[in-house]
Amino acid sequence: MKTDDFDYYLPEDLIAQTPLKVRDSSRLLVLDKQDGSVYDRKFTDIVDYLSEGDTLVVNDTKVLPARIIGIKEETGAVIELLLLKNTNDNIWESLVRPAKRIKIGTIISFGDGLLKAKCIEEKEEGIRIFELIYNGILYEILDKLGTMPLPPYIHEKLSDQSRYQTVYAKNIGSAAAPTAGLHFTKELINIIKEKGVNIASVTLHVGLGTFRPVSVSDVANHKMHSEYYEISEETANIINKTKENGNKVIVVGTTSVRVLETVMNRFGSLKACSGFTDIFIYPGYKYKIVDNLITNFHLPKSTLIMLVSALATKDYIMNAYKHAVEKKYRFFSFGDAMFITNNVDK
Repeated sequence: MKTDDFDYYLPEDLIAQTPLKVRDSSRLLVLDKQDGSVYDRKFTDIVDYLSEGDTLVVNDTKVLPARIIGIKEETGAVIELLLLKNTNDNIWESLVRPAKRIKIGTIISFGDGLLKAKCIEEKEEGIRIFELIYNGILYEILDKLGTMPLPPYIHEKLSDQSRYQTVYAKNIGSAAAPTAGLHFTKELINIIKEKGVNIASVTLHVGLGTFRPVSVSDVANHKMHSEYYEISEETANIINKTKENGNKVIVVGTTSVRVLETVMNRFGSLKACSGFTDIFIYPGYKYKIVDNLITNFHLPKSTLIMLVSALATKDYIMNAYKHAVEKKYRFFSFGDAMFITNNVDK
């Protein structure tokens, strides 16, 4: 299977630069994975596709204001750091620009010394491992010094930082938002609960590797970055009971998918656990727990478009994306949503 099979034409003006004023006012493209039919809806219509006893699974990770600008102590050069993953105590894997200036032993100072980062290991693709040096609580320091790590295809400044968080964000640690969840309001979630639908949370701290285009020509040769996940006993029990009762598991976002399918692959059933996953889902993969998926529109040739293609077939996904372009849907992080299902009311 070739990476180019997942490429598609996207006019630049369809890349959403800012969030809509109201979260749940986005459009919703409904794709029937049984026959490839597509339907143009609005996001609040998602309630009509959920039934009593179903479970909606969300990723409750919270995005760090992890983009910080500092000064290289030795030369005074301006350096940008993006904290990606906390690997051990104050040790962080980070993306650096310009990376060529950062060697082992280099110290970067932020906020007049409020926070310092010492490079302890060099890795490829602009990645460095840093020891963070500070007094107090790191997350409070980052709130003062950092900004939201918006993707590079977003060029507009985000006026309200909370719009790059889901309304149910709780566990801090992501380098990017689980963007499918950005469409939900607290009011919409309450309406879903009132219908008798369960809401269950998992945690996956999103890293940049998830969103990067695949650089190899053969999909099978791509190496995924690992990301930390957690699933509670409560969530495992809710989802297991849902399946036992013959109801559907509707997952919000590819990050939630990766948690559930990782645990199923490792244990054969859902159970409370945590760890790191580098699962790579692409066509040929057989889903073990996920029935339907709420997701955004993904970058061409990315692992995410491959993941959704495994759920609905590549041809159906590529046809749906062609329809979305023709109908001028908004794409990527602040864009519109897609619902991949098999219970469309014809």
